[in-house]
Amino acid sequence: MDTQDGTQQSQQLILAHNVFLLKHPDVSDIEKVRLSDEVLYSVQSNDMTSYYETLVTDKVLELDQSLLESMRAKNEEEIKKLDEKIADAEENLGESEVREAHLAKSLYYIRIGEKEKALEQLKVTESKTVAVGQKMDLVFYTLQIGLFYMDFDLISKSIDKAKNLFEGGGDWERKNRLKVYEGLYCMSTRNFKKAANLFLDSISTFTTYELFPYDTFIFYTVLTSIISLDRVSLKQKVADAPEILTVIGKIPHLSEFLNSLYDCQYKSFFLAFAGLTEQIKLDRYLHPHFRFYMREVRTVVYSQFLESYKSVTIEAMAKAFGVTVEFIDMELSRFIAAGKLHCKIDKVAGVLETNRPDAKNALYQATIKQGDFLLNRIQKLSRVIDL
Repeated sequence: MDTQDGTQQSQQLILAHNVFLLKHPDVSDIEKVRLSDEVLYSVQSNDMTSYYETLVTDKVLELDQSLLESMRAKNEEEIKKLDEKIADAEENLGESEVREAHLAKSLYYIRIGEKEKALEQLKVTESKTVAVGQKMDLVFYTLQIGLFYMDFDLISKSIDKAKNLFEGGGDWERKNRLKVYEGLYCMSTRNFKKAANLFLDSISTFTTYELFPYDTFIFYTVLTSIISLDRVSLKQKVADAPEILTVIGKIPHLSEFLNSLYDCQYKSFFLAFAGLTEQIKLDRYLHPHFRFYMREVRTVVYSQFLESYKSVTIEAMAKAFGVTVEFIDMELSRFIAAGKLHCKIDKVAGVLETNRPDAKNALYQATIKQGDFLLNRIQKLSRVIDL
């Protein structure tokens, strides 16, 4: 994508996010007017003919036939020039110049939003490429195409390809960049635990500004870590991490969200959580998992509260969280029924009694169950042999 400046986010990924917001029902009409102008400007300045047609079909933008024809003419003219450069390089210049000419055509197809042609041209460019580092750069371009179109199959295959390339060499800077790409892919596919570990490994070496700013990276790191790490790891790797501490104050509600959970200030935690919900809902990568994430966070915080008690009144828990008894009763009922919380509600006494499973007992029960299953299989097998 458009990554000439190593400290700026890819213009295509900014465009993809703006298009996502334009389609979002919670974005105000006034904001959508501004976003529509930005999207049109970005499409027009990059001559994104095919993408413009897609946006018109999706009723995101209105059709301007003269603009469409103008962009198409510019595309044809530029591609003709690029083909002439490739032909000239193949006839008169060396292998590196031929590769650069093919790469220029690949980048142009990426810029104008021609997905299939860009992928095909990147393959041609790869066939002209020898160095592992340069091949890795082509994979990063492919990954950015995948993120622009949210093509998770393409992203997954490209990550696997990058890992195979690194087995033959590769520098640490590119390896660290790949961790962030893979972390974003894991977060987008609801593998929050792996995403958190990959993000935490990349905190001190972050250079993937083409994907998002460092503030956004820290936002993702904290959100994924809270539902993935245990209390001790959360303190060591996140709450006390100097890289996170320097940035977290710039992101609204995030510091309160993290610290109030660790400090067991549950009322403050719920208030900060409410403030963050809008940011999560309006994030292109997190939006599909909004309801799931909301449930997981509440499971973590309720489990942490109940960890300290053998039994506690529902009223005391409601007071700690700053909500009504009816709300906490309804919440816990759902989580208990789903097997997320290990406790039971004594409705008459208004008490919660925890029944955390003993690890040894759970292992014993699992062994008995597996033993019974094995015996049944052996008996069935013996009947077959007797016959």
